[in-house]
Amino acid sequence: MKPRPRIGVSCNFMHADPDRALFRGKALQYVEARMAKAVWRAGGHPIILVELDDPAAIEAQASDLDGLLLTGGADVSPTSYGETPMQPEWSGDAIRDAYEIDLIRRAEAIGTPVLGICRGIQVITAAFEGTLWQDINTQIEGTLVHRDWHRYDQLGHDVAVTEGSWVSTVYGGVTTLGVNSIHHQSIKEPPKGFKVTAVAPDGVLEAVELIDDNRFVVGVQWHPEWLEADRVATDPDAQGWADGGPIFSAFVEHCVR
Repeated sequence: MKPRPRIGVSCNFMHADPDRALFRGKALQYVEARMAKAVWRAGGHPIILVELDDPAAIEAQASDLDGLLLTGGADVSPTSYGETPMQPEWSGDAIRDAYEIDLIRRAEAIGTPVLGICRGIQVITAAFEGTLWQDINTQIEGTLVHRDWHRYDQLGHDVAVTEGSWVSTVYGGVTTLGVNSIHHQSIKEPPKGFKVTAVAPDGVLEAVELIDDNRFVVGVQWHPEWLEADRVATDPDAQGWADGGPIFSAFVEHCVR
């Protein structure tokens, strides 16, 4: 049997908290289950990339990967793209930023394909010297609500998708796509060398890809692993979804090349 491509999956961090009842005072690193399952269903072998507080560990873990997947989670710290937090609650997680940016740098050095999801597209932006809106509704007049605690992953909207882009091709050439919306930060200034490939009705940027035939770096602002898990639950035989969904299947296929 042909080995599955090894897809490195970045961790969420839960930093040590003396007031937390479970694992009090201990640091946790974890991956949300549907993310790992989506990679597996798409034909990949999800490898959780833990932060080991050793620079050599990044190289050791990343050197044997066929693809790098940057997951959702806490805000990206404004300090990671040269700004100061406007509010204390928007300070983000600079420790996780540094860990993921190191992974991106290593992937770039050896040509490993990179896919960023939600926070992932934002940390890609920071890594390649773009900038983010710290809070969409505060900083951009007239925007949609992009995050609602009560509706959470049931909140959504359409995005206009650039014809011929990777995202459009993955979804069969669509120019409009319905997505979920679970973020309050977004790309302000895309990094140089990237093109915007999906935009919300209010102008919020929702997908980018690197313009380079020799390197693969793509980010989407929505959570396809949750959309696809819902689709599998209601229609297990849906073409292109039961095997992990279009985004994951196309990414894993690219990582085999």
